[in-house]
Amino acid sequence: MSIKVLICDQLPLIRDGLRTALDACPDIDVVATTDSALQTVILSRTHHPDVVLIGLSEPAPDLDLIRRLCSQEHPDRRLPRVVVFQFEYSDAEVADLLAVGAKGLISRDSTSEEVIVATRSAARGRTVLGPDIVERLVGWFRDRGTASPAGDRPEAAALTRREREVLQLIGRGMSIEDAAAKLFIGVSTVRTHLHRIRHKVALKDRAQLVAFAYQAGLMREAI
Repeated sequence: MSIKVLICDQLPLIRDGLRTALDACPDIDVVATTDSALQTVILSRTHHPDVVLIGLSEPAPDLDLIRRLCSQEHPDRRLPRVVVFQFEYSDAEVADLLAVGAKGLISRDSTSEEVIVATRSAARGRTVLGPDIVERLVGWFRDRGTASPAGDRPEAAALTRREREVLQLIGRGMSIEDAAAKLFIGVSTVRTHLHRIRHKVALKDRAQLVAFAYQAGLMREAI
């Protein structure tokens, strides 16, 4: 089954270029393109895309749009995975975008192949972070010592040692299967830990858990 993609960008050149590149992939189908935030929400409800690519030209990201896309209620369908691409991200924007549900943050000057890889990864439920974003996250802790990028999260104190280990691996971009192999436990056990973590910290998806892990300072701990 093809990965259905919706593209939102203000520039026709970007929209058309992405559509051409993605439609050339046999496993990807671009169902619609738009330059409007409102139309993005409407088209998402109409076409039920697996992935929504949102290009941000303005300095401040449209958090409300992403929040709406990630909270739509489809009785028989999963929510779309949102991948954002813009030229630069501030520290606060990285944390905010992940917190509202974005599954991917990549650079606006990414190559077509990088966008294709990000689209496929997001469709599989993986959190996708561009190399520059990964470097930014690493830099947070090199430069700030014990300070977290968006303040400590006291909810982390309720997590068990194993739950913290699982969350750290997921925060580093590992799949559930890879995390299970790393910890020498079953895939179902990892899923159970993630379910318990979501319940304890009141978060609903993987992207929010990644943001939480960094905000709580868990990524500084050794596994």
